[in-house]
Amino acid sequence: MLPMVRSHQQYQLFVEQQLRTHYGNGSLLFVAKDWSLVKKFWITDLSDTFQLLEGAFSCRGPKSIDPADLLRSYLLMLQVREPSITEWVNQLRRCPLYAILSGFEYGQTPGVGTFYSFFKRLWSHTSVNLSPKLRLNRKKLKGGKKGEKAPTKAYSKIANLMAQLQKRSANKPQPFDRLLGLFQQQFLTVSANLGLLGNTNALSIAGDGTPLQTATQVRNRRLCNCRELGTELCRCYRIYSQPDCDMGWDSYRNRYFFGYHLYTFVAADSFYDLPLYPRLQRASRHDSTSWVVSAREFAVRFRDYTWDKALLDAAHDALPIYEYLHARNVKPFIDWNPRSTGNKGVKKDDITFSPTGVPFCKKGLEMKDRGYDYTRGRRKYYCPLVVKGVVTCDTPCSDSPYGRCVHTYTKHNPRLFPPVARNSDEWNEVYKRRTTCERSNKRAKEDFLLEAAKHRSTMMWTVRIYGIAMCQHMDAWFQESTLDLSSLLLSA
Repeated sequence: MLPMVRSHQQYQLFVEQQLRTHYGNGSLLFVAKDWSLVKKFWITDLSDTFQLLEGAFSCRGPKSIDPADLLRSYLLMLQVREPSITEWVNQLRRCPLYAILSGFEYGQTPGVGTFYSFFKRLWSHTSVNLSPKLRLNRKKLKGGKKGEKAPTKAYSKIANLMAQLQKRSANKPQPFDRLLGLFQQQFLTVSANLGLLGNTNALSIAGDGTPLQTATQVRNRRLCNCRELGTELCRCYRIYSQPDCDMGWDSYRNRYFFGYHLYTFVAADSFYDLPLYPRLQRASRHDSTSWVVSAREFAVRFRDYTWDKALLDAAHDALPIYEYLHARNVKPFIDWNPRSTGNKGVKKDDITFSPTGVPFCKKGLEMKDRGYDYTRGRRKYYCPLVVKGVVTCDTPCSDSPYGRCVHTYTKHNPRLFPPVARNSDEWNEVYKRRTTCERSNKRAKEDFLLEAAKHRSTMMWTVRIYGIAMCQHMDAWFQESTLDLSSLLLSA
């Protein structure tokens, strides 16, 4: 049977009545720290959860629990930093406050199976993993140096990936679309209306990946007898308990890890570093490859948002990425990667260019920037030895009072000649917000203990990632709210 759904006002009334029943006579202790949890869920409206998941429910069978209560309870579990579903069920039975804030009557809380049934409704795939468990053993990756960005993927590989994706439908359903719909409708929309994402008609989006370790080693079982025959490292088929995971290289910790590569788009203009689109990738994927996949999916699933600026680190310094952004009128703010190449063959007569795209005059001096013409898509440079309209060079290369002028066109090489020049005041002012990705990842990993869970399926890791993203938005609403909830409830 379909669940009985209540409005957010009915939920608030339920919480008020239950708190008065269990905590009003002083038999149970209610400390000041609990008010923050009460307020977060008091102002978070999840009443549309069933409407967004209605297609996952059946009219037959036993009566279902309101999915809003299950989602609310799971978010509360993340807020109190509990990584285990089983232990959380025990806490719901022990602590009246947790049951009440979830929307359950104390003593009538759901079991572990109910939560996992709810998670499966959020996942529109027949299997909890996307890859078959039976696959070939893979070779170990070659690591890099500690703290050094990995070399950007070959331009041809990124260009080929983009060409392959263009042949596929951009509207292809993803298993996490229901989760994303919940996140968009009940969290991103609220944050956008509160102005916490910046200007959604001209969004500045920062993107970055982070390792997500799910186990200390690869979990697999051999099907061959190569070990008995003396071959320890074979490439035969094995059964993997986490088939979507593989080995990746963590350059920060200078070690290999087994798990996923979590790539997240973050609102760069958000004061609270709010995530927009988290996406799980294979651990072996490079940041630039993950960005290509995420950017294409983001453009399709976030049509109401206008992407204006892309803030990316040096791992994304690849010409196909610049061309992709230039074709969509998105300004790139991408750090220069000295290990990448992309300015070969770029010449203009006898003018040479610096690695950052600034032309040199014949004396070897960097020419002066005169600004960018957006109508023509070009930047103008003039002689560096012009002082107050007078050329002070002893060997001028032009009769013009400004000396020789050089125009660089973005369409000729978007990587070398971006609309906003590298190291300019505007570039530095915008690019300093790129670290919002690190702060968002820190919150997920340290504040909400992302890697503390013991899940073995892509479904559960995806649910956990989106749940943490929801909690980050809830915390931002809590900081912005001026509601004095303690006085309101105590007076009642």
